[in-house]
Amino acid sequence: MQLTAHQLRAFDDQGYLFMPGCFSDEEVAVLRAEAEAILVQERQEVWREKTGAPRTAFAAHTYSEPFRLMAHHPRLVEPLQQLFGEPVYVHQFKINAKAAFEGDVWQWHQDYGTWARDDGMPEPRAMNIAIFLDEVLPINGPLMLIPKSHKHGTLAAGHDKSTTSYPLWTLDQETVTRLAAEATLPGGIGIVAPTGKPGSVLMFHGNLVHASPPNITPYPRKIVYLTLCAVSNHITKFTRPEWIAHRDFAPIVPVEDDALITHARAHRVERAEVVDVHLVAEHRVLELREDPGPGVARARHEHVDRS
Repeated sequence: MQLTAHQLRAFDDQGYLFMPGCFSDEEVAVLRAEAEAILVQERQEVWREKTGAPRTAFAAHTYSEPFRLMAHHPRLVEPLQQLFGEPVYVHQFKINAKAAFEGDVWQWHQDYGTWARDDGMPEPRAMNIAIFLDEVLPINGPLMLIPKSHKHGTLAAGHDKSTTSYPLWTLDQETVTRLAAEATLPGGIGIVAPTGKPGSVLMFHGNLVHASPPNITPYPRKIVYLTLCAVSNHITKFTRPEWIAHRDFAPIVPVEDDALITHARAHRVERAEVVDVHLVAEHRVLELREDPGPGVARARHEHVDRS
């Protein structure tokens, strides 16, 4: 998938692109089911809120086939190859749960600030692509962006290790207030929060300032964040675990565009076959109970005699 000239101009000016309906309901269904199965697992890659609710599942593309396909999907990979003018690799992969009632805040920050400070990434030639797995509403902790803030470069930040369970390089209130004021249009405000149906995709610059509020509603807000980096811009520091900041800099080879659909349909067929086997077995058990046959009847008779 290639971005149009209009999309390229909009991204350069605003720092983000929002593309509703990028993935079909069928594709999203298999990803959502896989995410829900992963988020309940007890494994090191699943980071939890202070309450114990799931916060983030890292590196799912390394142990989940649906998410491996998603990380190699041309609708996500090709636009970044186009923007960077070279192949890309997966720097980070995470499923942010924003669980119902318990999903905590993500403070105001720039992604590249963390990648530069913690991972030694040379330049902001990497970015996040967000894929909505649930409907993102104005009320369930949507991602908030400050348009044009990517033009200010990498801003000063403090390392917040206490607000949530996850340490983050965050911006102070004065900086956020200034950036929002500069982004404000006449009669409007300087913060946007893209909302939309599952399958929507949001791309945003590594220096775009963003955050998300807590989710205190009954409606979960799962979003997958795929971080792709230009191969020539790979990280140079290895202070974080490999499952948080990846060290495989091999260029992504995109899969076929219908790869997720093919997997979803094959998975559905496999599940149907398993259900059919169980139904046949249950039916056979009922038949044997009602009419065990002469061999079984004779064995029962002999058993009674011996006792």
